[in-house]
Amino acid sequence: MYFEIAPIIIKVFNAYSILLIIYIFMSWVPAAQNSKFGEILAAVCEPYLSIFRKIIPPLGMIDFSPIIAIFALNLIATGALKVLSWLLL
Repeated sequence: MYFEIAPIIIKVFNAYSILLIIYIFMSWVPAAQNSKFGEILAAVCEPYLSIFRKIIPPLGMIDFSPIIAIFALNLIATGALKVLSWLLL
């Protein structure tokens, strides 16, 4: 059962990581953020990124919180897979 669920979990976390990266790159183009796609991405990504923006303030014009957020997301995915393997194997 683990081998059926694990790939789904990996794909979900990878998809969210890709959405975060797209959202980060869209921040460089203000017109892209104001589009309908940008608003949808903001609704999906901003709640997660806001947690890290409260902890890690931007240094000048550079915001390092998305890097830490993606790193934390990968740690959460690894932890979820470890817990799942512990429970199901």
